Amino acid sequence: MTTTKRERLTQEGRHLATPTAPFREEELEELEKGHPEGLGVQEIVEAFTAKGERLTEATFRKYVQLGLLPRSRRVGRKGKNRGSLGLYPATTVRQLAHLRHLMGLGFTIDEIQREFLFVRGDIEALGRQLERVYAAIEQALQGTSARVGGGDEPLAHQLEAAREVGEDLLRRLEQMERHLTMSARMSRATL
Repeated sequence: MTTTKRERLTQEGRHLATPTAPFREEELEELEKGHPEGLGVQEIVEAFTAKGERLTEATFRKYVQLGLLPRSRRVGRKGKNRGSLGLYPATTVRQLAHLRHLMGLGFTIDEIQREFLFVRGDIEALGRQLERVYAAIEQALQGTSARVGGGDEPLAHQLEAAREVGEDLLRRLEQMERHLTMSARMSRATL
């Protein structure tokens, strides 16, 4: 059976120092609000290096390939022959900080993949997708009511009810993810 760095140090009577978070919650919120369209890999790397954290594009891309961070979406650049840019959700910075925190606690990438449920990014992506669906339906409803000359109240109420169900779904999924992640942490702590 393989032992983790944390287990080896504990057996030797030493302990890993609890790593400090490179970002305060307010900084993460500001970053996420300031980049609703997402961030390029270079911007993410720069955000970490500005905090004195070592991070390379190659390491970042490895975490993406391992499924620890979300994949980018391609966005075309304006102008002829400019190609496209890969944008990652702004919440990727938060996820990466959490991942590095776990690694600082002595968890290996294999342990993190196996024991921690990394669906936070998927839940957030679901929330963004739902918002796009709601906006498209609202826009269609506005166009319909303008053509007909009146409001489409029953559909507007259905949309509001669907929005409430979506918010409840996201809240429940986040609670489940937090519970499972905490359970994994607690089971590791008792080893």
